[in-house]
Amino acid sequence: MKALRIKHNVVGALGMVAMFVFQPAMAAGLDGVQVLDGFRELVGYVGSPFLLGGAWIAVKITLIAMSIGLVLGLGLALMRLSRFRTLNSAAWGYIWFVRGTPQLLQLVFIFDALPLIGLRFDEVTTAVIGFALNEAAFSAELFRAGILSVNRSQSIAAAALGMGPLLTLRRIILPQSMRAVIPGLANDTIGMLKLTSIASVIFVNELTFRSQQVVGQNFKFFTVFGAAAVIYLFLTSGISLLQVWLERMFDHERDRKLTFSWFGLRASTPDAKPLDARVVLPATIQEPETNDHAWIGTLLPAESRTPRHRDEPFVACRNVWKSYGKREILRGVDLSIAHGEVVVILGPSGSGKSTLLKLINHLEPLDWGTIKVDSQYVGYREVPGGGGTVRPLHNLARARAEARVGMVFQHFNLFSHLSALDNIVEAQRQVYDVPRAEAEALGRELLKSVGLAAHADFLPHRLSGGQQQRVAIARALAIKPKLMLFDEPTSALDPELVGEVLGVMRGLADAGMTMIVVTHEIRFARDVADRVVFMDGGEVIEQGTPQQVIDNPTHERTRKFLNVVAN
Repeated sequence: MKALRIKHNVVGALGMVAMFVFQPAMAAGLDGVQVLDGFRELVGYVGSPFLLGGAWIAVKITLIAMSIGLVLGLGLALMRLSRFRTLNSAAWGYIWFVRGTPQLLQLVFIFDALPLIGLRFDEVTTAVIGFALNEAAFSAELFRAGILSVNRSQSIAAAALGMGPLLTLRRIILPQSMRAVIPGLANDTIGMLKLTSIASVIFVNELTFRSQQVVGQNFKFFTVFGAAAVIYLFLTSGISLLQVWLERMFDHERDRKLTFSWFGLRASTPDAKPLDARVVLPATIQEPETNDHAWIGTLLPAESRTPRHRDEPFVACRNVWKSYGKREILRGVDLSIAHGEVVVILGPSGSGKSTLLKLINHLEPLDWGTIKVDSQYVGYREVPGGGGTVRPLHNLARARAEARVGMVFQHFNLFSHLSALDNIVEAQRQVYDVPRAEAEALGRELLKSVGLAAHADFLPHRLSGGQQQRVAIARALAIKPKLMLFDEPTSALDPELVGEVLGVMRGLADAGMTMIVVTHEIRFARDVADRVVFMDGGEVIEQGTPQQVIDNPTHERTRKFLNVVAN
């Protein structure tokens, strides 16, 4: 069926070409023999080594210039996205100038200007430089648009796993942005291939220039330029087919299996499994009991199973302040959490609960105060003689990795281009240098623990919300955390899926994992929490055992909140 459809398309295209050719010929009074002779002559020029040699020069200029231009364009895009105004302004100034001036004038200027500063190149090299510098400006905006199209939550999730900005860009952001970038890059490539004809102004002997030379000798405009058009059409059609192939390869909504990875830009082929195929668990793999998670305690390194200083809290927040602009989010929060303790934080939206979790893992910077995990700052150092003042470290990614604080987000934040197993393996391999076999073995064991052993090769969009959140928990556990942070892990789930995630969290609590959980699940807080903290207006209003805070609250604001939640 597919072959028949392709055949019909080819026949239709040839019919259209024949119509456009024969109609002008008949209008000019040419008979069929003359038209056929013209076709034979055109085909002869299409195979002419002289014209094909010019086409190769055009292709060579395009390939080299595009390669250089894409590298420069990515650099300019990153400069445009930089928070440093100098870099941003310099990149924008370059892009503004290049996009605003004709490429023909740019080539002439480079051809005449480079020798003045002692740089002498042949015509082809000069053309490559000109086209590459021009392409850098246009591809920079394509890359910037692609990067901005990726949800910021992907970067936050990568940072929580200890991945640095460049690693996140290479492994997480660029692979997801490629499908948005590829159409524009294909257009630029086609445009550059055709525009190599203007390089004849600096005496580059490419296809169009050679066609003009032939016409100047035999005056056969239609057949010679027609042959050049056919050659161009053949080359640009190849680029279009490559575009279609790349778009399919980087389409992360298609079920696939990983086939290769080049600098993190993962491409893949469709999974042979039908999209509507039902998943049947093998007989040897059973959904685990919800409390069968005691082995998770063995994930912790031996030196991390007990705190460094037993006389100090495992997590210590002292006088923590945080504002966004003029809006105060946290106002002098003091909170201590013991090793192995499960603390549930309750409170209305906007009370600063999620912000506090991000500050603990240094996903957001502190305005004032200090936070320590296992007696160590996460990404800060004390200023000598500063009276306890702290400053951020330069390498925050390494600091987060060393702190081993796992975090699970409200909206899962799984990497959409990676399978469930690869989501779990990624940080182990890229941040902690765990051998692939060992990382995959742990990943499969974690998936089995959360009841998803048979879903290892599934992409996130093929999993339910509850399954995605369980994969997110497994991913956080894969870094062997000392502390687990849960930011409203069930609020984005349908009610029937909440139990799946809470069951895993109960198992973690039973295994002795130190946990801070932001949630509105009152029953979970009553059953699992060692302590409940109620926050409102950026402050800790009251805290105590579940019986004290949930069943017998002392503060009016706590009682009002619990009444609203209960109703």
